[in-house]
Amino acid sequence: MIPDLHTLKALDIAEGIRGGKVTSAEVFSYFNRRSQSAQSRHNVFVALCPQAATAQASSAGNALTGVPIAIKDNICIEGQEITCGSRILKGYIPAYDATVIRKLKEHGLSFIGITNMDEFAFGSSTETSCYGPTLNPWDRSRVPGGSSGGSAAAVALGCAPVALGSDTGGSIRQPASFCGVVGMKPTYGRVSRYGLVAFGSSLDQIGPFSRSIEDCASVLTVISGHDPLDSTSAPEPVPDFSAFLRDDIRGIRVGLPKEYFMEGLHPQVNRRIQDVITFLRDKGAVVREVSLPHTPYAVAVYYIIGTAEASSNLARFEGVKYGARVRADNLIEQYKKTRGAGFGKEAKRRILLGTYSLSSGYYDAYYLKGLKVRTLIKKDFDEVFKNTDVILTPTAPTPAFRVKEKVDDPLSMYLSDIYTISANLAGLPAVSLPCGFSEEQMPIGVQFMGKQFDEGTLLRVGYAYQKATDWHTRFPAEIV
Repeated sequence: MIPDLHTLKALDIAEGIRGGKVTSAEVFSYFNRRSQSAQSRHNVFVALCPQAATAQASSAGNALTGVPIAIKDNICIEGQEITCGSRILKGYIPAYDATVIRKLKEHGLSFIGITNMDEFAFGSSTETSCYGPTLNPWDRSRVPGGSSGGSAAAVALGCAPVALGSDTGGSIRQPASFCGVVGMKPTYGRVSRYGLVAFGSSLDQIGPFSRSIEDCASVLTVISGHDPLDSTSAPEPVPDFSAFLRDDIRGIRVGLPKEYFMEGLHPQVNRRIQDVITFLRDKGAVVREVSLPHTPYAVAVYYIIGTAEASSNLARFEGVKYGARVRADNLIEQYKKTRGAGFGKEAKRRILLGTYSLSSGYYDAYYLKGLKVRTLIKKDFDEVFKNTDVILTPTAPTPAFRVKEKVDDPLSMYLSDIYTISANLAGLPAVSLPCGFSEEQMPIGVQFMGKQFDEGTLLRVGYAYQKATDWHTRFPAEIV
């Protein structure tokens, strides 16, 4: 038995299994014990899988066979209850696997547990879940970020070497920053959304959490690819993303958007980002200031388009086809009572906002205008990427904030995603890497954004940075 399995890369664990140093059953048992311990203190999971799924025969030679992975509670696994952190879906058990789940099974990964999340991915702190909040691995008085806070915390606490989350406006990258792990949102269309419960259909994307860029690249290779079951899936060839990992970034052009380094950026976050900039220059990258002039409108545009799409997508949850039902004397009353009791406060807020912006008399003023400004935001990136390979920004304006600090201040909460939203609006790939700690020893993340379907360059830059630093290898003092 290999000691301290949680400190190893997923790739190294799989190699240990192939080499006979440890069995897949021993690996699963090890991470299951850690997950049970973490659950009692941090509320990471909504369900723990009692035993590893049997790897398919075709998986024997794959690089990640036998590695446990945690799955966000909005990705369908056949026979496993899915609730999206909401009372309204309690009892719903999918009859099929999401495409990413099918691919993970084919490559022999095992599912360690289903992770907690903001209800229907509505949130930036994992506080809106019907299961209660997940607590930050580094400080239980603080949030882990959201909406994929459970997945980020699972990796940070060593409950699983890798995890899957979903990202609609920063829901992978922001919790990755708050928890001190790697989190990647691939290009829109790179990874199939079939089997992902939709929040914003033109924004959502599934992506991996890990500690190392190497593991991130390996999981991304597994889950990517065109899928005929998803009409928005792109028919792009999938490279072996591990082939991009080399410690040479000389000549890579890095843009620093001036709009991301203005008022509101925490000075300690800025300090750590400046350290990354210095590192890149020292390694031979060409760093210059760029401008994305429509950035100030990104949050407003996102909360018009995102809530409109959420209002439409969540109309299907009415107590008839899925999940919980509150019975009433007639169908309309049943709809009202089921949705009234089943949806939480933030879900109701977003449904109402989206319905309002789509309603007669307001569609042109809000939703249509939002779509037009979204196009301008996309054009900003197109212009910058004519002479730039990678855009560097902070992932979040602050380190993790305290539990309940922003839960009653929606606008303040929404601004937590100010640096991540634009990548979703433009459909671009982006990754967050740990780049240091605040004076209170809370993790800080740096974000790299790239051209469409150029995840490889982001991974290359991230790999060079991780080769020279050890931020990603550190674990919380309160390790389970």
